[in-house]
Amino acid sequence: MGYTPHILVVGGGATGTGVARDLAMRGFEVTLVERGKLTDGATGRMDGLLHSGARYANTDPAAARECLAERRTLEAIAAHCVVDTGGLFVSLEGDDEEYFERTRAGCEDVGMDARVLSGEEVEDLEPSLTPEVDRAFRVPDATVDPFRLTVATARSARNYGATVETHTPVTDLLVENDAVAGVEVAPRDGTGTRELDADYVVNAAGAWAGDLAGMAGLDVPVGLSKAGMVVVSESPTDRVVSRCCSQQGGNTIVPYAGRCILGTTGDDVDDPDVETQAQHDVDRLVDGLAAVAPELGNQRPIRAYCGVQPYHNPQQPDARTDTGGATGSFSLIDHEERDDTWGLTTVVGGTVTTHRLVAEAVADHVCAKFGIDRACLTATEPLPGSEREADTEDKMEQFGLASAVVEAGRDRLGSRASEVLETSEPNPVLCDCENVTRTEVRDALDDETAARTDLDEVRIRTRAGMGTCQGGRCCHALASELYPTEPIEAIDGALDDLCEARWSGQRHVLWGEQLAQAMRNYNRHARALNRGREHLDLDLSAFDSGPEWDEDDLNPRGGGFRP
Repeated sequence: MGYTPHILVVGGGATGTGVARDLAMRGFEVTLVERGKLTDGATGRMDGLLHSGARYANTDPAAARECLAERRTLEAIAAHCVVDTGGLFVSLEGDDEEYFERTRAGCEDVGMDARVLSGEEVEDLEPSLTPEVDRAFRVPDATVDPFRLTVATARSARNYGATVETHTPVTDLLVENDAVAGVEVAPRDGTGTRELDADYVVNAAGAWAGDLAGMAGLDVPVGLSKAGMVVVSESPTDRVVSRCCSQQGGNTIVPYAGRCILGTTGDDVDDPDVETQAQHDVDRLVDGLAAVAPELGNQRPIRAYCGVQPYHNPQQPDARTDTGGATGSFSLIDHEERDDTWGLTTVVGGTVTTHRLVAEAVADHVCAKFGIDRACLTATEPLPGSEREADTEDKMEQFGLASAVVEAGRDRLGSRASEVLETSEPNPVLCDCENVTRTEVRDALDDETAARTDLDEVRIRTRAGMGTCQGGRCCHALASELYPTEPIEAIDGALDDLCEARWSGQRHVLWGEQLAQAMRNYNRHARALNRGREHLDLDLSAFDSGPEWDEDDLNPRGGGFRP
């Protein structure tokens, strides 16, 4: 065999892991580095919608066709990450009838069955929607777990020989004779920096792609758009429901893991590292979508968060960019062609829905740089966990677990369920909200694509800590699984980091029942775990004041306000 080029991919989101997997399957030597955990950027802060392309059908049919095809592909290769909920685009009385018809016709043109449903038919399908729904049409939307999808993609890349190094930030690009020859990284273990040589570097750093390119003196102007979302304790709908109107953002209800995600708002921001969630995101989403599903006005918001979506924003009119997709939904920049600097390609944009297609385009481009002609296999090769159907209930009864626990584990693990859950040791449930057992937590801790002392890595692999209590009742149990392998100081720090990460999304929804839950969590940690802390630099302006209350909102059964 001849020399095998070494490709280094920077970025551990859906696109970066997708590129690493594709290149590894084509026979390249691949290393992926990520500054935090997998999904730390926009991938881990999306709304869970695996969209059919219906939102683009009216304005961009080519992009809609791509989304529809990729939605079907992901359902085939990542079945344990996708739930085929179906979707409805609904129109309320007074909404623009012409806009509704244009969107519906566009969906039919790209291959969707978009038969119009009457208000009565919609009520039969989704009785919790407002009687103001005048009509609707079906779309093949689905939901996706972006954490599970990205972790499975990284595992597949490793199975094909790739190296995945998380918590390994890039501190510099190595440039020699107008060529990028690798990167300098600073591993989390504090051993200092080290150099990783590479024949080619793919910059898939998302919102930080411009910063990375700047390390080589290259200019990649990246625009940043904030998408705000709210997690609500229960879902009023079984399907994804989108209001079919011309307003941009804040019009989608996504049923997700027994709850729902309301999304999304959109505002331009300057800094991807600054938390930009604001009170008006919560109020705007809850109030706006309560017009579609009135129950949302009485539901309990348990978390609010935002993601920062990057897009290429060229400032130079003569910048040469190879644009992927029919519409520029992502940009692929060859820095040899544009900047006379060999060894670096930057990819910006794309979505979780289209990430595999974007990765294929990047891998094709890298192959062309080395004169290699190898077919892409990622559209047909299942991800780990989806190679076959999950074991039946009868087979899994042998584990001695409650049926709800077995079902939750099977949904998360897919065909890996028996491998992970089967044990001769005690296997108690550590996270009651999400029915996560000890063996699943230990499987996450042993994952070679994770940092063992980052309990947020356990969360994205198992959903532990993502329930109604937001880790209040289980975080100490998760931390205890690090003992005695890890020193007490590291375990204590891991527990602090997990609690802080869970708190950051709760502080914008502290009213009613969620405020009571936050106080219960604090009392439990302060009294039982001796973890009371003084927050001397507390910024009260960062907290959401919540909705206005009056006496009519008091719970007649006692106990304060209605939840």
